[in-house]
Amino acid sequence: MTILLVTTPQGREGDGILELEWALGKVRVRGTDWRGVLLAETPLPKGETLERLKNFETQAIQRVVPLDLIVPARREEIEGAVLELAEKIDGTFAVRAKVRGNKRLSQRELEIGLGSLVVERFGLGVNLSDPDYTLVVEVLGKKAGIGLVGRDELLRFEVVE
Repeated sequence: MTILLVTTPQGREGDGILELEWALGKVRVRGTDWRGVLLAETPLPKGETLERLKNFETQAIQRVVPLDLIVPARREEIEGAVLELAEKIDGTFAVRAKVRGNKRLSQRELEIGLGSLVVERFGLGVNLSDPDYTLVVEVLGKKAGIGLVGRDELLRFEVVE
C-alpha cells in the first residue's frame, strides 16, 4: 500500500483526482480541508507508483509526496514515527515539514527538533541542500503524514494554468 500527498492548483482538485485515476488505475483519492491538497492510497508498490506518475503527462498535479505513516499530529507521535523511519537511512538526510491547520506545531521547530533527534540517536550527517534522504512531515490538522523519501522520489511537475 502506497500513500501519497498530492498538491494541485486551487480549484483543480477534480482534475488531479482524474489524473491520479488515469495514471495509477487502482487508487482511492480523498480531498482534505485544504484547497489543492489530496490524499491518495494505492495498492501498487511505491516504486511502481512513482514510476507511473513520472511517465504521466500531467496538467493538474504539482507535487507528489510519498508517505509511509499517518499518525496523530502530536509531537511525541511524530517523533516516534520519524525515529522508526530514520533507522532505514544510509547516507545524509534533511527534515522538511509543512504544517497546515495546527497552531500547536511550528514548521521550523519540527525541522530543527526532529533533525537534532535523528542526529543524536543515529549519528547521521545532515545535508540541507542535496540530502540522500528527506524525512517529510506533512501536518494536516489533527493528522500528520510522515515519509522517508529518497533523492528521486519527491515528484514536482510544472502546471500551466
